[in-house]
Amino acid sequence: MTTRSSLIAHLQGYQTTYADEHYFIRQFLALLQHPDSFQRTHLPGHVTGSAWVINEDRDRVLLTHHAKLNRWLQPGGHADGDENIISVASREALEETGLKSLRLFDENIFDIDVHLIPAHKEMSAHYHYDIRLLLEASSEEAFTVTEESHALAWIHLDEIETITEKNSSILRMRDKTRDLRSETKTKVSLDNF
Repeated sequence: MTTRSSLIAHLQGYQTTYADEHYFIRQFLALLQHPDSFQRTHLPGHVTGSAWVINEDRDRVLLTHHAKLNRWLQPGGHADGDENIISVASREALEETGLKSLRLFDENIFDIDVHLIPAHKEMSAHYHYDIRLLLEASSEEAFTVTEESHALAWIHLDEIETITEKNSSILRMRDKTRDLRSETKTKVSLDNF
């Protein structure tokens, strides 16, 4: 997903069991026809990249208490013209956490979402077309809270529903992480034979 065409190909082949993501795929593919879709100035919406950062045990996720939105969210931000969404998500994760142990789980899309961002100062309300990638990091490494956040915290999967006020987008990623943990446990069990 290092170019617009490779992102389109990934979206066309994206497999999901979540109905809302099927709807989002069509929205993304329409948006990506516009040459400025990776620019934050493109309204009514533009592409963003996020990192769903899990620990090695895959039972915690690193969330940021976003300063402007005043909500717990995954690290992420604007592409600002960069069509390499892996680069965007990785850069945003590093900038917002300071973690040096960040590593891309794989190059596949982990999740997609289209959500409304409220008006702020001179920017009118608009949509973020967010591509989420799965990254891993050491929960033992110290992170850095930047001016974009009130706080950062490793949150156990069982606590996400409460801390995010049942944000359906984040709960979907939590459920995907649980599925990933189950797949890993099954693989480890089978490998023991």
